[in-house]
Amino acid sequence: MHIPYIHFNLKKTHQAELEIIDLSEVNRRNHTTHTPSQPHRVTFFMLIFIEQGSGYHWVDFKQHSFKAGSVIFVQREQVHAFDFSKNPQGKILMFTQAFLDKVHDNMRLPSYTPTHLNNLYSPLLTLDVNNQSRTRSLLNEMQTELQCHDADPLIVMYLFSALSLLHRRLKRVAEVDNLSPSQSRMLSKFMALLQVNFERVRDANWYANQLATTYKTLNRVTKIATSLTAKQMIDSYTIIEIKRRLVVSKVTTQQIALDFGFEDPSNFVKYFKKETNMTPSLFRNHHSQMS
Repeated sequence: MHIPYIHFNLKKTHQAELEIIDLSEVNRRNHTTHTPSQPHRVTFFMLIFIEQGSGYHWVDFKQHSFKAGSVIFVQREQVHAFDFSKNPQGKILMFTQAFLDKVHDNMRLPSYTPTHLNNLYSPLLTLDVNNQSRTRSLLNEMQTELQCHDADPLIVMYLFSALSLLHRRLKRVAEVDNLSPSQSRMLSKFMALLQVNFERVRDANWYANQLATTYKTLNRVTKIATSLTAKQMIDSYTIIEIKRRLVVSKVTTQQIALDFGFEDPSNFVKYFKKETNMTPSLFRNHHSQMS
């Protein structure tokens, strides 16, 4: 199975780095590069607000049941798939890291930390009637401003910040947002290093040395951001990437083991099973229906 990489269309949004579209439009579109109901990986952030209908949304190998009033958060680099079988209605807010950087330059907004690496994290938020109305109003105001001939990016940023802060307050899984600017930069550099080196390095001390800091300091930052130690973040990130490769690739588990630096495939199986309670082969078979 091929999982396409979907990029943000800057040309369509006139370099705005943010777009709001109706969920039904995604369902109706004639997609040439991918099928939204099949797994695809995004390089941007998404907020999906369900106003009518029900179904499931697939995010990184887990199905999440949604209904009217559900909000689904998809972080960049995650693999996800829509379920249009019951014709859900709603809106999709898409935005880039560059947009977030501009927001942070202009106002105080908590960083979007990689909380999805924590197994306790859920991308699903269910809103009551009052907060459904507030979410709908903020999205509509953003959409109206974006469509203005003289649209003011700052108005869009304030509306986006209001929506983000509202949803963050409602989330049941605690996300601590007390990172200082220097800690935020360290977390960002750590994630950048991890994305490049996860196949060959799973030693938290090595990453701390690369960041010119101590293991204790790096641990403090990751625990504030995700409630995970640096080592737990490394393992979680690695396991997600192994899962993606098991489902996407047709190579053997032995080859994947070698790709991830396990000279003995049995150690690879032990590592994967310890983190998932499932062997790589069983995981691949279990998700074969997504092909």
